[in-house]
Amino acid sequence: MMLFERAMHLLEYEKIKKQLWHHAASTLGQKQIETLKPENDRKTVQAMLAETDEAFQVLRMRGHLPFGAVTDIRPFVKRAKIGSTLSAKELVAVGDVIFASRVVKQFIQETCDESSVSLPIIQSLSDALDPALDVGKAIRRSIDEQGYVLDSASDQLREIRAQIRSYESRIKEKLENIIRSSRTQKMLSEAIVTIRNDRYVVPVKQEYRQAFGGIVHDQSASGATLFIEPQSVVDINNHLSEKRAKEKHEIERILAALTAKVAEEAERLLNDIDVLSRIDFCFAKAKYAMSIKGGLPKLREDGRFKLKKARHPLIDPQKVVPIDIEVQGDIHSIIITGPNTGGKTVTLKTVGLLTLMAQSGLFIPAEDGSEMNVFERVFADIGDEQSIEQNLSTFSSHMTNIVTILDNVNEKSLVLFDELGAGTDPQEGAALSIAILDHVFSRGATVIATTHYSELKAYAYEKQGVINASVEFDVETLSPTYRLLMGIPGRSNAFEISKRLGLSEAIIQEARSLIGADTAKIDQMIASLENSRKEAEKAEQEVKRIKAEMAEKKAEWEEKIAQFEREKNQRLRQAEDDARAKMEKAKQEITALIEELRQWRKEDKPVKEHELIDAKTRMEQAMAALKGETQSLELTYKKRERKSFQPGQAVKVPRFGQIGHIVEKISDHEYLVQVGIMKMNINASDLEAAKEEKAEKPIVRVKTSAAPVRSELDLRGLRFEEAMHRLEKFLDEAILAGYSRVSIIHGKGTGALRNGVKKVLQNHPRVTSSRLGAYGEGDSGVTIAELK
Repeated sequence: MMLFERAMHLLEYEKIKKQLWHHAASTLGQKQIETLKPENDRKTVQAMLAETDEAFQVLRMRGHLPFGAVTDIRPFVKRAKIGSTLSAKELVAVGDVIFASRVVKQFIQETCDESSVSLPIIQSLSDALDPALDVGKAIRRSIDEQGYVLDSASDQLREIRAQIRSYESRIKEKLENIIRSSRTQKMLSEAIVTIRNDRYVVPVKQEYRQAFGGIVHDQSASGATLFIEPQSVVDINNHLSEKRAKEKHEIERILAALTAKVAEEAERLLNDIDVLSRIDFCFAKAKYAMSIKGGLPKLREDGRFKLKKARHPLIDPQKVVPIDIEVQGDIHSIIITGPNTGGKTVTLKTVGLLTLMAQSGLFIPAEDGSEMNVFERVFADIGDEQSIEQNLSTFSSHMTNIVTILDNVNEKSLVLFDELGAGTDPQEGAALSIAILDHVFSRGATVIATTHYSELKAYAYEKQGVINASVEFDVETLSPTYRLLMGIPGRSNAFEISKRLGLSEAIIQEARSLIGADTAKIDQMIASLENSRKEAEKAEQEVKRIKAEMAEKKAEWEEKIAQFEREKNQRLRQAEDDARAKMEKAKQEITALIEELRQWRKEDKPVKEHELIDAKTRMEQAMAALKGETQSLELTYKKRERKSFQPGQAVKVPRFGQIGHIVEKISDHEYLVQVGIMKMNINASDLEAAKEEKAEKPIVRVKTSAAPVRSELDLRGLRFEEAMHRLEKFLDEAILAGYSRVSIIHGKGTGALRNGVKKVLQNHPRVTSSRLGAYGEGDSGVTIAELK
């Protein structure tokens, strides 16, 4: 475990805990954070991350946790159990914990009831809270928030304090008369009433001691003033002291009685404080996740990991450059090269620190889709750790650490080497580095190493399971970009930098001729790779731009199509309405005419020839109008005739004048059609087969049929306004469907939804009565309504 602790120190894990510490709402959570350490069991880590994720979901939905001011009362409860009497302030702290337990339990329960997200861990913690409310109420009834025992604590205390106030009033009245008396004013140093030794006194000049009388309780530093209790108030002061003693005794009795109640509920209180501690810890992790914009990583155990846009959490968010780094497939090791201060060590520390964070149940500052491996151990050799005390050189110090790592590394280890082999002869250092990497690699460990040795670039290129990476350097600005480039080794920029700084071209060319052919070839290869990468990135940006433009044009066309559909349907509906209105008018005219003829016949009224001709003409006109509107309505229906097409079938889109193909059937009325490079949703009525049959198709008359309406409505998880709108619409549909009884599910929660439902039902003209659900019907989480 010592080696794990060393990596935590080198990777500055304690600074992460310090940041996390500030997000705890109480000392309870802070104590949990102080003992936090990475775990190496996947199930344990998964559970730790799950509780963080659930707390994160609660904060995302509710924004906060009403934890309140809670202190660690475990020492107080343990003292109460062994018979010690707690002070008033200690009892107030116990009461605060009890009511905090109730508030937190209620808050979490409401959140779980109203949320569609499953929160089993937070729910179980809430269920484990069992606040001793009787004890809490007794404490609050007896002691105020400042620790003052109230008169209401007992009848005896109320009576004693009433007597104390009476005696104090009588004493003050007598002393006020004395200090206002013209006879005694000259004897007083000041015309005030004060207290000495819990007795009311007045300040008397030394020379009037005998003339004033009474009992001396104190004197000033100079001796010129004596604080004297006049004889006229001695007896009353004695009574007052007696009552104060009784008050003190009664307060001690009250505190002892409350302490006994605490002792009786000691186990419940200790359980609640442990649960509150865990809840505060979970929400501290969630708050920290929000502060670093962290994400939940996926866990694995095969030694591989993938970090997307990962950021070092201890670097200023405005300055940190996100990195993408992964060990996937057959790759076990990454060799990172590049200039000094280019970000190699930061990359190393980012991977190591985020690994420790994830294995501690913390979200990591990386994008969704990141994956972290659960390592059994994390080893690190980072920085210059030369020990003056032990007289060890930089190289010796690093090598001592590396020897210890090599003795303990296995296939479940993450090993981080910073500037491997530095501090000695370059040739020997490079050889040692390769041998060390080979040994660690043979053990199956996951390795990330930074180096300046060009030999290690070739090693990574040739060794299966090892990949090169580098930190980018901008020759134009002569500064690092801090970007990590996977698959490309870093190259020496000495010649380019020297040229930019004005060094003679002749000197640079001579220098080039002095380096080995292999080194020059490697540099050329790396330069070619970098150019290819930049061209690929440029091409990728162009593709993204084109995709964005196409998406914009697609959205524009889809909006036009949707607008066309809305206008078309609106006009069809209007045509239907107009046709029906005219049909109804024609029917009414025919009915009226028939009724008129019947009436003539019934009355045996003689009908003149011109009246018959007029009636016949009106009948023919009404029938023609009826026939015309019927044909118009049938034509409207024909336009809405359902057509069926198969995926891959060629279709024509008349309004575009284009031929396309059916990609997918969305519904009976809608298809996904590809026209050229565009895909769009088109109504079946707007499509024709590319080789459409000429034969007449029978007119399909549209029959309107509503989808079946359920007899219950679930409003949980909806905002209040949306829930009320859904309820009114549901009632109308239920009445049309002929239901006599419906159920509305609103949950128990705060009662806001239940009250809103009750108000809507009371005001609805077709609701005869409503009641809360009985046992088996959902209790108070459901309202049953009777309809007429």
